[in-house]
Amino acid sequence: MKAHDGMYIDGEWRPATGPDVIEVVNPADEQVIGRVPAGTAEDVDLAVRAARAAFPAWAATAPAERAARLAALRDVLAARKDEIAETVTAELGSPLKFSQNVHAAVPVAVAGSYAELAATHPFEEKVGNSTVHLEPIGVVAAITPWNYPLHQIVAKVAPALAAGCTVVLKPAEDTPLVAQLFAEAVHEAGVPAGVFNLVTGLGPVAGQALAEHPGVDLVSFTGSTAVGRQIGATAGAALKKVALELGGKSANVILPSADLAKAVNVGVANVMSNSGQTCSAWTRMLVHRDQYEEAVELAAAAAAKYGERIGPVVNAKQQARVRGYIEKGVAEGARLVAGGPESPRGQGYFVAPTVFADVTSEMTIAQEEIFGPVLSILRYEDEEDALRIANGTVYGLAGAVWAGEEAEAVAFARRMDTGQVDINGGRFNPLAPFGGYKQSGVGRELGSHGLTEYLQTKSLQF
Repeated sequence: MKAHDGMYIDGEWRPATGPDVIEVVNPADEQVIGRVPAGTAEDVDLAVRAARAAFPAWAATAPAERAARLAALRDVLAARKDEIAETVTAELGSPLKFSQNVHAAVPVAVAGSYAELAATHPFEEKVGNSTVHLEPIGVVAAITPWNYPLHQIVAKVAPALAAGCTVVLKPAEDTPLVAQLFAEAVHEAGVPAGVFNLVTGLGPVAGQALAEHPGVDLVSFTGSTAVGRQIGATAGAALKKVALELGGKSANVILPSADLAKAVNVGVANVMSNSGQTCSAWTRMLVHRDQYEEAVELAAAAAAKYGERIGPVVNAKQQARVRGYIEKGVAEGARLVAGGPESPRGQGYFVAPTVFADVTSEMTIAQEEIFGPVLSILRYEDEEDALRIANGTVYGLAGAVWAGEEAEAVAFARRMDTGQVDINGGRFNPLAPFGGYKQSGVGRELGSHGLTEYLQTKSLQF
């Protein structure tokens, strides 16, 4: 697609207020594929003012009408799925098949789920002698990451619109082209002017201005825990609500009764998907000591198959960061059984699919989020030891448990300090709430729980 040289504000593309631009680079070949404006605080102010002005009418719109606009948006995204996939592949580096099956397809499902929820969610209920109303919170600042660029946009914008909120979106600077495509889709779907607005730009400039803006009622952010703390502090000073989906270091617990080969192979695939750039990836594999060496051999063999199938990481900085963690793993005594810090290709920001054995909980690679195709395999003595290791990080976003009997896996999963657990390879559910415990964030996305993040409660007593 051709990049727009302006911002989408109040239903039209407008020139940016400043001269600076952001170059969009294809991480597979390091070539510039587009340029978008680097938004200023003035651009943000214009967008927030447009959203503020549009809010009363949109909030008063019947839920059925909001549902109809979201259904139209779903249909436009479905019709443009090939263009979406090609755009994400170009700016993120994701293999085209993965872009088609995940980056383009999942947002269609999520948008559709909110079209249905907008029409069916109980925005009012009777409680004794009171009527309780759920009302839109107001203007939403949506600040989204680059790793699942369209999914994260839809996971914030769709529930906000379903609730009756208006939105200003600031997408990640590495993947702004699919955000511009989304703005085109919103326009085509007939969403009224000012209800959705897009400002491209850098986080410390446009993102900070958006989080600080007094016209914003809620900040929804997905990204690193460090930046989440900054946004939380900024919003907290104004007593502004936040929804934060942050980092993860999820445990994949393989109990002795599990199908070991299946659990290991699925676990490796989970870590390598999207080049490891998934906050919920199961980057710690926990295996009983009696099955440990067999699991290591299986994991090394599985990782080797991804050598030519995996895409690059998003940029040179991320490549250096991931390679630095691999070097640290070696320095701290972990055993490298697949991959390594050397770049597997001469061009592009590629990282070799990497597996470490003999990892202990104290090691950096077992505690910090790497955000690359790096798996750490840890040994446990018994179930209590596995639980201690699984819960032994500051994060609590996702995880997995494998066992011969579902009940055994569920019993273990209930004791894990994490927001979502897959049982024996459970499938993704766009209606299930997603979000974390501890330093993995505040709030939930997806389904009805994601919708309620954008609502506030009023009770009327009779």
